[in-house]
Amino acid sequence: MSHLEDELAAHITYAGLPPPEREYRFAPPRRYRADFAWPDRRVIAEVEGGTYSGGRHVRPKGYENDCNKYNLAALGGWRVFRFTGGMVRDGSALATIEEALGHDDGH
Repeated sequence: MSHLEDELAAHITYAGLPPPEREYRFAPPRRYRADFAWPDRRVIAEVEGGTYSGGRHVRPKGYENDCNKYNLAALGGWRVFRFTGGMVRDGSALATIEEALGHDDGH
């Protein structure tokens, strides 16, 4: 788990959202894990670190693996939301998760 994931987890807790399952295996027997998952809502949130530093997510093989992972999630009926570090820090990741979980409409 990364510092950015921990930061987003703190935002989620502070906002009073339902707690996610972290490092959730959403497609056994595949080893894919979601950074955050709300299985009852079929929502996954991924924090994409290293977008400006040439991290794994933006290198060709890492990017291809991520595409396979997210496509498999979508085929399994999951809604996948991807966030950069900037989106975590500026609160837009939290706002998107709130909307995805229906937090504003009383769900």
